[in-house]
Parts: sequence; C-alpha cells; structure tokens
Amino acid sequence: MNNYELMVIFTPVLSEEEFKAAQKKYTDFIGLAGGGVTHSNPWGLKSLAYPVQKKTTGIYWVLEYSAPSDFNEKFKIQMLRDEQILRHMITALDKHAVEYNRRKRSGIPTGNQKAVEA
Repeated sequence: MNNYELMVIFTPVLSEEEFKAAQKKYTDFIGLAGGGVTHSNPWGLKSLAYPVQKKTTGIYWVLEYSAPSDFNEKFKIQMLRDEQILRHMITALDKHAVEYNRRKRSGIPTGNQKAVEA
C-alpha cells in the first residue's frame, strides 16, 4: 500500500448535498479497491488563480489515502469521466510527508513555524 494525497476542484454550482455525495462516491471507490482513507479535508469554495472552463471559483477537497500502486490509473479515469470535476491532482507521499501531515493535524509543532520576535 502506498500513501497518496488527492486535491480535487469541483465545479462551484454543486449544492452541499451533491458535494457530500461526490466525496462519498470517491471515498467508497477507494474502499472498494482495498485502500483506506486517512484524512478528508473539504476546503469549500475558493477563488481560482485563473479561469477554468469559464469558472473563476471552485469547491476544493483534499483527501489523504492509501491504496495499491495500480489503483491510481483507474482512479484518474473515473475522475476524468466526472463532469463535476474541473481539475484533480494526485501526489505520492513518502513516509516523511505522512508523518508531517499526521503531526500537523494533531497540533504537534512541525518545526516549520516562524520564530516569534519578543
């Protein structure tokens, strides 16, 4: 099992229920393939850096998951077929990134904070 992080930008016209249904659809897809979801973080509606398909905003969702190495190709095909997705990006995480994400979520200092001047 390898660790990955997925960032998806959904079209901004989705309702809250449609957005949650899309999240459930992809987390279930990972589960059916034998993987597991580590952390799900819906960011909500954000401005895009440049227009995508004539849209200037999108609904962001970040998902950390583990899955077999051959799973991502099937996953990419599934996301490319979905008209609700404007963009997606899958990043492979090494053991240090997984540990960093875990520490960041739990509130443990990661060592990247700026020093506060007195």
